[in-house]
Amino acid sequence: MTGNEQVSSLSIGIVLFPNVTQLDFTGPYEVFAKLPNVQLYLLAETLEPIRSDCGLTFLPDTTFAQAPALDVLFVPGGPGINAKMEDPKFLDFLKTQAKQARYITSVCTGSLLLAAAGLLQGYRATTHWRSLDLLEMLGVETVSERVVIDRNRITGGGVTAGIDFGLALAAELFGEAMSTTGYAYAQAIQLGIEYNPQPPFNSGSPQTAPAAVLAQVTAASQNVQEIRRQIVQRVVTQLQTANISKAVENLAS
Repeated sequence: MTGNEQVSSLSIGIVLFPNVTQLDFTGPYEVFAKLPNVQLYLLAETLEPIRSDCGLTFLPDTTFAQAPALDVLFVPGGPGINAKMEDPKFLDFLKTQAKQARYITSVCTGSLLLAAAGLLQGYRATTHWRSLDLLEMLGVETVSERVVIDRNRITGGGVTAGIDFGLALAAELFGEAMSTTGYAYAQAIQLGIEYNPQPPFNSGSPQTAPAAVLAQVTAASQNVQEIRRQIVQRVVTQLQTANISKAVENLAS
């Protein structure tokens, strides 16, 4: 970062809900907070404390009703998405913010919420490996990659991909502004947080994990996945009904 570049103000809204996975958003938050001239909003329906899926508690700072128009809409994932996929008020907030957002983004199963709001149809996207088939059920072209960028949709894979996602978004936001130094902001943040992954095991992907480990994790989450599959199927039916109604209205007009 050379310090001479003028960067316009950016608003980034992180959407929170009960039983969110904290690393889904705290990883990206660490990156976002180091970007220049950025206003971060921790958004929720109320300002009541929100408990993550593993018990950490966070305080939102802005309600949905008070939220400004956002440049970046960011949705993390977690077990709490099950309820929110069928929450019309929550999905309407995503739809409303998406109308003017420069970037519509997610990490992990947050992409299922975007898809439930109809915001990923016609786009390539990714999610946690256990939910790729569910995302596909919602009419999304799924890609098993760490970060997927398709026009103004940016999605990250499971949980720890949040840091990769945050850096990729930083590069998208400031790459052009830093024409002489390329992606200096993103690279400087990566170095500053010493993001230099060297995992102790090569088991972080279903493609590389030992067969026994893969079987164990798959079996342990089977019941949870089946419940979520049933929810997704209901959401798919609702989306199809809404699309038919819209088509009829268009024909009538």
